[in-house]
Amino acid sequence: MSDVTRILQSMESGDANAAGELLPLVYGELRKLAASKMAHETPNQTLQPTALVHEAWLRLTGNEKVKWNGRAHFFGAAAEAMRRILIDNARRKSAKRHGGGQQRVDVEEIDIAAPAKDEELIAINDALEELAKADPQKAELVKLRYFIGLTNEESAEILGISAPTARRWWNYARAWLYQKIQGNNAGEVKK
Repeated sequence: MSDVTRILQSMESGDANAAGELLPLVYGELRKLAASKMAHETPNQTLQPTALVHEAWLRLTGNEKVKWNGRAHFFGAAAEAMRRILIDNARRKSAKRHGGGQQRVDVEEIDIAAPAKDEELIAINDALEELAKADPQKAELVKLRYFIGLTNEESAEILGISAPTARRWWNYARAWLYQKIQGNNAGEVKK
């Protein structure tokens, strides 16, 4: 059992000091991932990696009723929190400057970390929500890879799958998202 899992279980048991022990263990990793993601953002980005981590931490620990099912659940929730923060920020900025319009996204160029343009981020998020309905496991992998910047191997460990399976899921999800985004930009949805 990892230290993170042990501390999460202590938090569930009502240990008031557990959150204080958890933050130093996960903060460095979350900060590194946020910094990696933010390095790909536009230079005039108002959201900084530290702010992204802090906002995600508040969302993760703000609800005392959350029951963590281990390290994978915690980092999956962190990926989701960061994704939602980035999407909310992109939608807010996009609505003010561009009227919420969407543009084409070349998903073939995507490896990890979200693109710089807010419209692209929103288009990917919308397609990801559809993927989550069709295949939640592959959508979770995309969140870990794309929004947090984890490798296939790191994502596989968190999801409890093998690295080759993570690679297959990642290839499938990229193709699925590419087709969905291209179909939406062409005015039709390809199945």
